[in-house]
Amino acid sequence: MLWILLFVIAPVALIVYQSFFNLDHQATIQNYVTYLTSSTYLRMTLNSFWYAFLITLFTVLISYPAALFLNQLKHKDFWLLLIILPTWINLLLKAYAFIGIFAQNGSVNQFLGFIGIGPKQILFTDFSFIFVATYIEIPFMILPIYNAIAEIDPALLTASRDLGATNWQTLIRVILPLTRKGITAGVQAVFIPSLSLFMLTRLIGGNRVITLGTAIEEHFLTTMNWGMGSTIGVVLIIMMFISMALTGEHKRKRKEIDTGATKE
Repeated sequence: MLWILLFVIAPVALIVYQSFFNLDHQATIQNYVTYLTSSTYLRMTLNSFWYAFLITLFTVLISYPAALFLNQLKHKDFWLLLIILPTWINLLLKAYAFIGIFAQNGSVNQFLGFIGIGPKQILFTDFSFIFVATYIEIPFMILPIYNAIAEIDPALLTASRDLGATNWQTLIRVILPLTRKGITAGVQAVFIPSLSLFMLTRLIGGNRVITLGTAIEEHFLTTMNWGMGSTIGVVLIIMMFISMALTGEHKRKRKEIDTGATKE
């Protein structure tokens, strides 16, 4: 409780408090009025949701088949360790590594030149930003899905095949429903941090990708408008809670309990 109070509740309370002050340290709600009426901030909000959605979507599409494949390997714990290993490396180091890979004289453009396509502008594009962000978030999606698949009773898969189901039908009707919690946990672990990305937007996106995280950094470190930066932070926290509520399982669990009680 002390840890939660000092490092969760207190920082959030300070951000909410600071959001009601302007540059002259006067109490006001103008920061919220400005945010809700400014087309720039609303566009940043839509951009944040859009990029977070794309990153999460691509991460799921890559991670789910990868998790299925990992669970079929002989030394699956070793291969899972190799996937998780990049999370031990600092994010800044990985970002600079991709700058070298996607640069005009980087390895990707050298390969494109070798096959006759020629060098292309890859760095500082939406593609490079989404690609790098997806790569960084993949381990956080694979792990919960992998654990959910590993918990499935093999007898259920055997029964599905014995009853005549194809591999595709087994995947859709047995494996997917049983791994829904893993997918939900992975979506939360990826979508919520993706809403507030700012380092990759600068280093990889070249400031072409503008999100709420970028705006918060600008207000706190450049314009020194801490009130407006805190206001955007409050809005971002609310969005994260909404995302958690939408991807939560409370309603479904309650329905299952009510249905079970009715049957009894």
